[in-house]
Amino acid sequence: MVTKLKKASPAAKSPVKSSAKSSGKKSAKSLAAKSSILSGSVKDSAQQIWQAGLGAFTKAQVEGTKAFEALVKEGVSFQRKTQSAAEEKINVATHKMTTMATDITSKASGQWDKLENIFEDRVAKALNKLGVPSSKDIDALIARINALNTSVQKLTPAKTAARAKPAAKVSAKPIAKKTAPRKVPAAKKAAPAAQVNPE
Repeated sequence: MVTKLKKASPAAKSPVKSSAKSSGKKSAKSLAAKSSILSGSVKDSAQQIWQAGLGAFTKAQVEGTKAFEALVKEGVSFQRKTQSAAEEKINVATHKMTTMATDITSKASGQWDKLENIFEDRVAKALNKLGVPSSKDIDALIARINALNTSVQKLTPAKTAARAKPAAKVSAKPIAKKTAPRKVPAAKKAAPAAQVNPE
């Protein structure tokens, strides 16, 4: 605060000078006191701000650690959920693939059976054209032969028993010498070749 002083007479100047000096000393002291109070309050404020910053940093570290741990826990639970969902999807896909493989296998085996039947039919037709009897024909022929044998045995049971005994005696005799094979004339050999039926 600055005060203006009026000019006074020279006699009055001296007392004013002494009062101005004394008031200047007092104001300087008061200013010094005020400045020391002000600097102390600034220091206190700065220290409080510093301490508040340290407190905020410490709290952020503690809260940050807690937040980090919470995020880790959430990540673990999320990972478990995604793994279980992925496993379910894999199981569904595996089941679908197994079903498709089974269907394809059954269709392929059905097609293979059809192909096999077609092949067997064609082979049977070719053999039939060549005059080769089929297994059904042979089975029917064997059944007829067996039926004829049983009917023949019913008609002549005594004759077959009597004939069986002399046949046993004949087989006990020594076999006669082998004779040389007869020569067949060439004309007789050519005759059967001409009798072949072309079909």
